[in-house]
Amino acid sequence: MNGGRTEDAEVVVTGIGVAAPNGLGTDTWWKSLLAGRGGIAPITRFDASGYPVRIAGEVRDFVDEEHVSSRLLPSTDRATRLGLAAAREAMADSGATPTDRHGHLAGVVTGSATGGTEFGQRGLEALWGRGAKYVSAYQSSAWFHAAHTGQIAIQHRLRGPATAVVSEQAGGLDAIARARREIRRGAALMVAGGVDSALCPWGWAALLADGRLSTATDPQRAYLPFDPAASGHVAGEGGALLVLEDARAAAERGAARYGAVAGCAATFDGVPGRPRLKEAAELALADAGVTPQQIGAVFADGAGNRAEDRAEAAALADLFGPHGVPVTAPKSMTGRLGAGGSALDVAAALLALRDGLLPPTTGTVRTAADCPLDLVVGEPRELPGLRHVLVLARGRGGFNSALVVRAAAA
Repeated sequence: MNGGRTEDAEVVVTGIGVAAPNGLGTDTWWKSLLAGRGGIAPITRFDASGYPVRIAGEVRDFVDEEHVSSRLLPSTDRATRLGLAAAREAMADSGATPTDRHGHLAGVVTGSATGGTEFGQRGLEALWGRGAKYVSAYQSSAWFHAAHTGQIAIQHRLRGPATAVVSEQAGGLDAIARARREIRRGAALMVAGGVDSALCPWGWAALLADGRLSTATDPQRAYLPFDPAASGHVAGEGGALLVLEDARAAAERGAARYGAVAGCAATFDGVPGRPRLKEAAELALADAGVTPQQIGAVFADGAGNRAEDRAEAAALADLFGPHGVPVTAPKSMTGRLGAGGSALDVAAALLALRDGLLPPTTGTVRTAADCPLDLVVGEPRELPGLRHVLVLARGRGGFNSALVVRAAAA
């Protein structure tokens, strides 16, 4: 590993780790996506019978005690445990082994949308049930970020930059963009992405208060991006973490590469009624040095909300032309996973580049007339020779992020 400042360095992905509602582990999850198998089902992590929404995307085959030592269980929450598992897979996949000598050149950046809700739930239970000290939302969030990022760093002896990015659903993309900047500033390796979970009563109450969750009871028809019957989204847990490295350093150690993070950008909707998602996409394309005609596919944000779907479709139609590029929103199989959802889309985009296959959007049967998109539904679409993919994400409050991944050089 080297640590020189390389502001124009190509940054590649050498490892992927996934914990998703429809598959624990990258291979299992990817096969599920291509088969159209979803992970949305009735909630089991807590008693949701008294809530108006009782379905979610849970990582059901994840047993905390099998992935986290008993010593760490009391000081970690569900999102951290899922993150530790994803980081372990990503590091093993990359084959990288930061040593004591170079650990200061390797770091972690994670995105978060709902960090701290489980810590807060514990505090409320302690207050009401056992009279213990009250834990504020601020404290719980601080504990979450310290635990989430710090535990990954400790487990893998990463003593370089370590931080968290909070931009709701856009956080996964923003974390990867931040990691890319750290590598160009001299870091040798970064673990980056997002893994989230708010599946506890406190977190669920917060998600319900937003008013954007679908109240449909059929898991197959609850989350319908760009469908004329779209009525909100389904929430879920999980996400993906990636290992990013300088391309030359990765080549020197003979690492396999999924692809390169070619361009990143973020904007903010500061003025009501003036969304800036298209601008984020344009800036990301410019950063990658590609034109709209070179983009072979788009992973959409896919809010599942009619107004937001129309706005995203309009941005894509303006940029690529109506029905101008294949579009997919495979988060319809998992639910929106907070910062984990956009990171998971990046992982899917990299595997789409590798295999020349674009996973479908499930649930959605037909695209709304006011969403002029070439939406991939039903079956995966073969896209041989796929070279560039655009990933979009929007976070509640006005965050927009876009990221371009490029196929690995032959």
